[in-house]
Parts: sequence; structure tokens; C-alpha cells
Amino acid sequence: MSERRFFLDQGAAQARAVVTLGGLPERLLLARDDEGDDAGPQLGERYRARVRRFEPSLATAFLDLGEGREAVLAARPGEAGARNGQALTVEIKSEARAGKAAVARFLEAAEGAPERLAPAPSIAEQIAALARGQAVEEGPAARAAADEAEAAVLQPVHGLPGGGSIAVEPTRALTAIDVDLGERKAGEGKRAARQANLAALAEGARLLRLKGLGGLVVFDLAGRGHDGPALSAGARAAFAADQPGVAIGPISKFGTLEIVLPRSIRPLAERLGDALGRPTAETLAHRLLRRMEAEAALFGGRLEASAATAVAQAAQRHAPALAARIGARFAIQGEAGWPLERLEVRLA
Repeated sequence: MSERRFFLDQGAAQARAVVTLGGLPERLLLARDDEGDDAGPQLGERYRARVRRFEPSLATAFLDLGEGREAVLAARPGEAGARNGQALTVEIKSEARAGKAAVARFLEAAEGAPERLAPAPSIAEQIAALARGQAVEEGPAARAAADEAEAAVLQPVHGLPGGGSIAVEPTRALTAIDVDLGERKAGEGKRAARQANLAALAEGARLLRLKGLGGLVVFDLAGRGHDGPALSAGARAAFAADQPGVAIGPISKFGTLEIVLPRSIRPLAERLGDALGRPTAETLAHRLLRRMEAEAALFGGRLEASAATAVAQAAQRHAPALAARIGARFAIQGEAGWPLERLEVRLA
């Protein structure tokens, strides 16, 4: 099995942690000061909740978590959560995503008004739990790993070892992964397709973990006449790290393979990018702050940073956090008409 490494990058107003597999990013954990409670219920948080409405036809309880936060809980008649007004202690097992509420799991009966009882583990605690005693690296290597992971999250098309590519495209209902043979077409047809499909399963599993995607995933496999047993074994190996909760279907007559994965975090593209997959002003503001930190480590003078107005305004909100790290020796200027991704940092 390829080696996993673990990284923690603590920056101004943001913490990121990365797991790499074989040198490539496999997981990205992210916490930003600017999100705060607006991010919604977080994975691992515990709440005293109250059942706002129980819908027996849906086997679902709709929960009030307090302060405007909501979640849903799977419940059947007679189970915990099946009575309107009931108080419960729950833990968030799946964060909210576009158009979908957070999902909770029942812990125990409770009394009292809805409120948050325990916060989610910090990013440092989460990466330590994943590392299980292995070293967690910090410093420049961690920052580089986190930057690479962020870029990969927003990238839709990814190369495959040995040639070809996969496109990972989430929709409201499912995530589609298209396998393209690319330069492998020059080889023997069936063998090239089999190798590409096995590589796509391994890379697809890694990228789904990295991007925080779960639910129904459909691989549109390359070629025809697939080796079902070999591909099923490849899928089980590729998604072993996501167990328990993975279900792998047979290859259909149309050459597709369906896999269901457990959901946990909000898809990272929703946090880092806009509807078109471009970095948001907030994401670029954090990128600007990191660039300013890097320049401050090299030079002792005053720094001047320039960016598009929206990016500069977002960065200015984090000026106190940046000043705590490098001192109050910088200015951030907004430039009307600049493209969002143009960032400049210079010595004054």
C-alpha cells in the first residue's frame, strides 16, 4: 500500500490539514475564522435537540438544534425522535450541503432547550486522530501540501497513472466520474481499457475523499466487455478506507459502475469555489494572506498588497489575525477592475 503522510498548516485566520497518499492529496481538512457559526452544524458536534416535526412517511425527524440550526434524524415510529417535541442528545454525522440538511445520530434521551453541548474537534485534533501516532508535519511542506490539495479540489479533470484521465462532476443527485482512455488508445483495446478503469477506481476513490463527496457515485467506465470480477475487486480495494458504509453494485450493461459512499463533511468545492468552480473572494483572500506571510518571513520591511476590491475587503477582515503573526507592518489595497485571481505583494 502507498505511504500516507500527514500535514498541519496553521495560517492567519485559517487552519488546514492534509493527508497524502503516495505523494498525492487524499484528504483536506479546513477551518476558517470567517465561517464561524455560518458554516452550520459541524461533523462531530454534539447538541441537545428538540424534534420539531416527525414525518413517519419519510422515517425522518426534523430537529431544532437551537440558534437557527437544524438537522435531520432517521427515525421510525416507536424509535427515539418519533415524537414531536421530544428532547434528544445527538451528534452530527454528516454536514449540510447545497439544498440538504445536516444529518444527526441519536445518542440518548435528554431534557431542556436546544443548544450546542460540545464543539467539533479542532483541525489539529482531527489530523492527529487520522495519523494514529504517526508524525504530523508542519512548516513549509505542510503549506505546500495544503495549497496543492486546495487546487485539486477545484479541478474537475485529473490525469491517471499511465495515461488517460477522469472527470469528477458532482450534481445534486449523484457524482459522475467519466473515464477517458486518452493516449492509452494506442495500446491493445481491452487491455488498455482494463488498466485505465482500474486506475480510475483507485484515483476516483482518492479524489472523492479529497473533495468530500459521498452518496451515489457512478463511474462511466472506458471500453466494453468489462472484466467484472477484476473491477469489483479493484473497487473494494480502492474504497476500503471509506468503510463501513460502502455499497458496490455490479457493472451494468451500459458500462457503468454504481457505488454508494457515506457522507460526512460538506463538499469542499462548496466552501472554496463558486458555482462555476472558480475560487471565491474569501478563498483568494486567504491565498493573499499566505503570500504576505511568506514575504514577511523573507523581508523585514513594510508590505503592500493589492487585489481586486472584493478580495481585498475579505482579506482586510483578517488583518488582526495576520498582524498577530507578522506584526502590523502591512497595507492591503483594493483595485477596481482587477480580475479576482490577480494578487500582488511587494515591499513598500
